[in-house]
Amino acid sequence: MKAVAIPLPRSQTRLWPYAAAALGVVVLATVPEFAGLYQTQLLTYGLIMAIAALGFNLLLGYTGLLSFGHSAYFGLGAYTVAFLLQWLGIHSMELYILLGLPVTAIVSALFGYICVRHTRIFFGILTLALSQVLYSLALKFFWVTGGTDGLRVPRPTLLAGMIDFAGSGGFPRFIRSYYYYVLGVFVLSAAIMWVIVHSPFGKALQAIRDNETRARFLGLRIRRFRWVAFLLSGTFTALAGILWVPLNGLTTPDVLYWPFSGEIVFMTLLGGFRNFSGPIVGGIVFTLLKTYAVASTEYWQLLLGSVLVVLILLLPTGIVGALSQIAKRVWATKEGAT
Repeated sequence: MKAVAIPLPRSQTRLWPYAAAALGVVVLATVPEFAGLYQTQLLTYGLIMAIAALGFNLLLGYTGLLSFGHSAYFGLGAYTVAFLLQWLGIHSMELYILLGLPVTAIVSALFGYICVRHTRIFFGILTLALSQVLYSLALKFFWVTGGTDGLRVPRPTLLAGMIDFAGSGGFPRFIRSYYYYVLGVFVLSAAIMWVIVHSPFGKALQAIRDNETRARFLGLRIRRFRWVAFLLSGTFTALAGILWVPLNGLTTPDVLYWPFSGEIVFMTLLGGFRNFSGPIVGGIVFTLLKTYAVASTEYWQLLLGSVLVVLILLLPTGIVGALSQIAKRVWATKEGAT
């Protein structure tokens, strides 16, 4: 007699994403114990870019809007940190976040109000144009922004000044401590984004993405939902910029330039924009690929572009999407054999 596969209860099938997330956090928390200082620093960059990609994917994956200007919010977050240090003498990472996020949220709200009135290519052109306005201002007002020389941002204090990195050995201590700090912010950001996309608001965004006409007939205020999504997306990306600049030690207009927006798009596509964890994987993988490409050859842009094109052609649904399809096929094969 052929055995019949018994499906798992829905309560158990819903638990596996949380179990996988918890396992991933545990693995990430152990990285500094067996990885070197340089690898820990690279992974810190990867987690920061994962936050930026999560924010970007709220627009692309869940709202269906492709932005080419998210470098504006990343760079604005970085420059806000530099200005708080230069003008107010603030050295606290918590104050950078608490003061920087409202500033970037206001700019995101203003730009979003302009952009969400249009869709498709017009939306992309508007986001690109607005980001280039900020880039041009950063270059023109060089006496404020430092121009191409940028503004230096030394290592801040953490946890309301309880942890500082003065004296000898400060850099290794900073890398290890800041890794765990960024990991904590990343986990909190991912949890908040998970709640957002699985809330009624997130479901409404997906309804608008899938069928705008039907969503309008259901009474959804399309522009308002898109504007709020734009605001949240820009703020998340700005948080990544705020975390990035103390680790980088310098902010320049390059983070406002359009190729950086392209990198955010690439890492989201690389991981898979139809999966929640896709931007996370894409942000980390893209950071590693870019770093080792730069270290390998002076033609690193050609090498990186070729690798990305090959990966996207071979994995059109992204890394996470491809792994999900493989897992479904394996599961279907096992069910068929029982």
